[in-house]
Parts: sequence; structure tokens; C-alpha cells
Amino acid sequence: MKVLVCVTQVLEVSTYVEFTADGRAVDPAFVTALVNEADLCAVEEALVLVEHAGDGEVVLVSAGEGEADEALRSALSLGPQRAVRAWADGVVASDPRSVAAALMAVVESESPDLVLTGVQSSDTGAQSVGPVLAAMWGVACVPVGRRLSASGSTLALEREFEGGIVERVEVDLPAVVTVQVGANTPRYGSFKDKMRAKKADIDVVVPSSLPPSRTTVARLCVALTGAGRSLELIEGGPAAVAARIADLVREVQS
Repeated sequence: MKVLVCVTQVLEVSTYVEFTADGRAVDPAFVTALVNEADLCAVEEALVLVEHAGDGEVVLVSAGEGEADEALRSALSLGPQRAVRAWADGVVASDPRSVAAALMAVVESESPDLVLTGVQSSDTGAQSVGPVLAAMWGVACVPVGRRLSASGSTLALEREFEGGIVERVEVDLPAVVTVQVGANTPRYGSFKDKMRAKKADIDVVVPSSLPPSRTTVARLCVALTGAGRSLELIEGGPAAVAARIADLVREVQS
């Protein structure tokens, strides 16, 4: 069984923050780069699946420039066999379609039985890459999964909802599953695995084609806190609510 796990590097922002000159990114001096917590849970689910299958491999993939190698090596230290990085100049990191297209190039070259992602990134809260990747691949996507088990070409898993309700799901493979934060406790890698990860060769796959980006970061700002906050109840239909939200965004930007 081959499981491909998507790993991303997220930014932990300090209490005081400054932005780059163009206002579109956080100054690197005020952030710490970490492996996304949900992605580590996805790695653990993949390792358990392959161990129970008795044969196969766990392959990590990240869409990013050279700094993404750090996240891949950190996740490799838990025990996966290989890591691949996908990147091209046309990839837009803030656009889920662009990132998914880059990851899709690795999916096509690896032909995995299953692709796992974290349910969302801890910095931006984005939850789109997994579903978009599944749509591009033409397979089912099961979000917010945990306790995965495989039998032949069928994957069984749980999804937990509000109020402690648990849904048991079965899906045909290949498929994409986004793994819930806290779905498990990721293992600590052995010293041998840490040394192997440090020296591992990380292949780079260049996507042959990318969709035009529909998302760009216009500007970052610090949200108002304390006395600066206000609450407004917006009434009306969807069009009226959307129009008022657009007005509020323009007011903040002005």
C-alpha cells in the first residue's frame, strides 16, 4: 500500500508583528516556521495503515520552495520512507488551486492508493487543498477523518461531529482524506530516523502545467482588539449580507 501525505510549513506569529514593505507578508523576523499539526496527525495515520498492511510505503510531498525541505525533513524523522517537493515559478502559495495542481504532478508520478492531508493549516485556517486535489484527481474526498483502516480496495474511517456524534464511512480507493487535528498522537522519531531524515535526498518535481491563479494576497493587517472591536448583526438576504461585508472590508482597507 502506498500512501502519499501532504505536508505544509506554517507560520507561528509572535505577539508583536511587523509586515514586509509591500504589506503582503509577515516580516520573517517575527515568525517561527513549524510543520502543520494536522499534517503530523496525517503522517501518523499513514504509518499505522502501512504497518497494518504489512507492505508498502509512506511518501511525503510538499508544494513549496527550498524552505519546504525543512518541514519535509521534520516529518521524515517520524518514519516515512521518502519525500518529494513540488514547485515551479508559477505556483502561488496562497491559491489552493495552484498548490493542488503542483501536488497533482506528484500524485500522477507516484500513483498512490491514498492521499492524506491535514484538515486545515493552523496559520491561515485554509481547508481547500485536499478537496481541490481530489477533484483534480477525480476521486472521492472524505474530510475530517480519523482512525483509518484499509481492507483490500476499501478504506474505513470515522468522522466526529458536534455533540460527540461519530459517523463511520467507507470509501473506495484511491481517495483523498483530510485528517482531523488531534486524531492521534504522532510518534517521536528514533535517532536513526532523525539522522536518515537529515541526510535524505528530496526529489523535486516540476509541474508541467498550472492553472491561472485566482487568488492573490492584497494586504495583511492586524485585527482590532479590545475596545476597537464592534459587533454588527447584518440582516437581509444573501446578496444584502454579501454587499454589507464587502463595504466593511473596504472600510478597513481605507
